[in-house]
Amino acid sequence: MIKKRKCFVIFGTIILTAVIFIACSAESAETKVINIVRYPEPADYTLIHSANKFPEIKDENFDFDVRSMDLLSEDLINRFDDLMYTTYDSKTKWPENLPEGFEPEKVMEIYKNPGLNIRELHSQGITGKGVGIAIIDQTLLVDHEEYKDRIKLYEENEDAGKYEAQMHGPAVASIAVGKTVGVAPEADLYYIAGDFGTYENNNFEYDFSLLAKNIDRILEVNDDLPDANKIRVISMSIGWSKNQKGYNEITEAVNRAKEAGILVVSSSIEETFGYRFHGLGKYPMADADDFDSYKPGSWWEDNAEKILKNNNGSILLAPMDFRCTAAPNGTNDYVVYSSGGWSWTIPYIAGVYALACQANPDITYDEFWNIALETGKTVMIEGSGGQEYAMEKIINPVGIIERLK
Repeated sequence: MIKKRKCFVIFGTIILTAVIFIACSAESAETKVINIVRYPEPADYTLIHSANKFPEIKDENFDFDVRSMDLLSEDLINRFDDLMYTTYDSKTKWPENLPEGFEPEKVMEIYKNPGLNIRELHSQGITGKGVGIAIIDQTLLVDHEEYKDRIKLYEENEDAGKYEAQMHGPAVASIAVGKTVGVAPEADLYYIAGDFGTYENNNFEYDFSLLAKNIDRILEVNDDLPDANKIRVISMSIGWSKNQKGYNEITEAVNRAKEAGILVVSSSIEETFGYRFHGLGKYPMADADDFDSYKPGSWWEDNAEKILKNNNGSILLAPMDFRCTAAPNGTNDYVVYSSGGWSWTIPYIAGVYALACQANPDITYDEFWNIALETGKTVMIEGSGGQEYAMEKIINPVGIIERLK
């Protein structure tokens, strides 16, 4: 009897060990890197910004753009207001005397906060772990410290493979999954550097059939992923219209993603999913976790009252301006963008959806969007004639996760 008991104990131990080994092996297989085709070289902005002189007027896209400039000989003591709207990076060299209240490194750290109490969720273990986010964008600085440990796939289309790292890719990747600036810092990243068109006689023409092929590649990769680690969202900071080449192909590809249960966040999401969103501005240096710090985004602020008064709370608002992201010109470098566009809002929404998928793996994209609107916050903004209007609905990540518990 004792011998039998010993045999059962030994046999049970062997079985338990085997189960643990299989489980560990399965976990390792789930998180493996599938393919990284190349490690693009960092960009060199010193070739672009060689004037080394603080601009006198704002740039249309980047306000006062001094990325990688040598400003050591500049007198900026009376340029405080302009400095609050400056785009700069880790390689920008500043003069010793700067206006009181502007400390470039301190500002950079403040703007690294993804905001809206996202870090509170991180402290609770809601980090997007086990959820896949796919991004189709420009050439990526693959080994940037913000996301290099999250990349499971990096592939390139033909033309994208010719370039050094571009500014757009590191920004959107770090907003989505960056370890310090990102919304979902433990989500898995599947990235394709895509071609969005072709050049003929020095003229660029969009061709969204190329983007459609990238979506299909992501769906192909997703088919082979374990059920517990599927790609749940594709982030594409671009939109398309019926008169553009490849419109039918991209529409059909997005529909295939929808059928696979994948949310595709793009500038065309109103057409493809029936959802509406807009990008939030913010007061310079204001607390990113305080909803009252936000206002309509810089590029649509003048029309915000008209837009928001007629939306009946159907527009989801997410951060856009005053962000610090991974920079393309150094694996440990960062860049502050004083103003942004939907390009920054799209990966933010994708990241929040990844958090929701971790909290409730059974959630659908329709359920998520409805909950996001229902739990969204409202801030009153002073409009024309001193009358206030409601800026709503600001995405409330903590409220979304609490609803899902």
